[in-house]
Amino acid sequence: MRWRNALLGVTAGAVFSAATSTGAAPLTLPIDTTVSPIQHVVIIDQENHSFDNVIGKFCSEAAAGSIARQPCDGATVGYAGTSEIPLATSPDVVSTADHSIVGQQQGINGGLMNGFFRNRECRPTGTPPYKCYQQYDPSQIPNLAALATSFAVSDRTFEFRTSPSWAGHMVLASATLDGFEGDNPKMVIPGFTVGPGWGCDSNKEEQWSDGTTSTLVPTCIPDANGNGPVVASPVAYVPTIFDSMDAASEAWKLYAGAGSDGYRWNICPTFYECLGGTQRQNWVPAANVLTDATAGNLPALSIVTPRKSTSQHNGFSMAIGDNWIGSVVSAIENGPDWMTTAIFITYDDCGCFYDHVNPVQFNTDWGIRVPMVIVSPYAKAGYTDSTPTTFMGLLAYTEHLFGLTPLVPDADGAAYDFSNSFDYTQVPRTGVPMVKTVVPPAELRFIRAHAPKDGDPT
Repeated sequence: MRWRNALLGVTAGAVFSAATSTGAAPLTLPIDTTVSPIQHVVIIDQENHSFDNVIGKFCSEAAAGSIARQPCDGATVGYAGTSEIPLATSPDVVSTADHSIVGQQQGINGGLMNGFFRNRECRPTGTPPYKCYQQYDPSQIPNLAALATSFAVSDRTFEFRTSPSWAGHMVLASATLDGFEGDNPKMVIPGFTVGPGWGCDSNKEEQWSDGTTSTLVPTCIPDANGNGPVVASPVAYVPTIFDSMDAASEAWKLYAGAGSDGYRWNICPTFYECLGGTQRQNWVPAANVLTDATAGNLPALSIVTPRKSTSQHNGFSMAIGDNWIGSVVSAIENGPDWMTTAIFITYDDCGCFYDHVNPVQFNTDWGIRVPMVIVSPYAKAGYTDSTPTTFMGLLAYTEHLFGLTPLVPDADGAAYDFSNSFDYTQVPRTGVPMVKTVVPPAELRFIRAHAPKDGDPT
């Protein structure tokens, strides 16, 4: 039963209470249960940026009144130990910074948020110095800035764990790391040849723990019959949001990279239930989201992960990624599905660029804050949603909308679902025009010559 028709039989104007993942008093969330017009959820999951790095300056300008919207919590100054570091304007080609588990935890520094300078490639002697203490001016990301101005921004969305890209994508499907510690796969299983990406066909292994002992195991979550890992593995099957959507007869697609172009950010290969079964047919080229949106063929759930050139990953162009975001949103805004769609634009991990908001105050397991812009005809205009949540909020929104059972009770089952960002009774809002930034040919040549290889661990 879909949320837009009913939610647990609750009447209009009632409240929905959900336990928090910290064990504190339940959150009381207002939910309009009369008629939700949303039929399509689109998650655009870009690469490797913290909140302050992408929209910290935007929020600072909003707080100062120079951008016409509600204030949001962004910093323009960071701290390296006790030293104040102004956040320099980022170059368009995204700088590289360490965002391993250790690197992220060093940055958080127990909640002080002043240890980023200790990370690899973020030293005061680097070129440029303190390269993880940078941020983008709104003019460098005109599409995301326009969407953040007109629609809703969550300034309290955090990583589910202090983990980089592979785990950040994994939890978006499963709501659990399933025992994996969370770093990106690096080691090849002895006796095997390295395969593509990071999942079941990569022949890679990473640290996994049974709660007592940590060991290297294949980076593959088996299907329900135990198939998938190329060698014996203690990792258990866990259901995914894809299984839940299938069980509810709701359509879904992964619009993702393939081959050597964005394959490592593709969610499907991590789960053999997807890679080795019929769910694989739901994985289509990333560009198909444009044609599906234009034709009014969006499924109920779309997860859009980028190709390398459009990813905004370290070593690639921020502007080209902003063009990609603009093209996806524009196709939806101008297509038949706009009036029934909610779009969430976020980033899979911190990058690991500076952010000033302490996640530990909310949950000791949470990672660094990431951007979250919410676009819909029913998103509140210029609204700032400051209720703390993680990527689990995306699963919670989807599950509440389509009447799905949570995958993990104390993860997605307890997550705040961005409900305050929507008003389903308001006059539906029109989209905002998107633009295309022209990147100089010299920069494109530089990126081609210096872009990270597909085996890059970030």
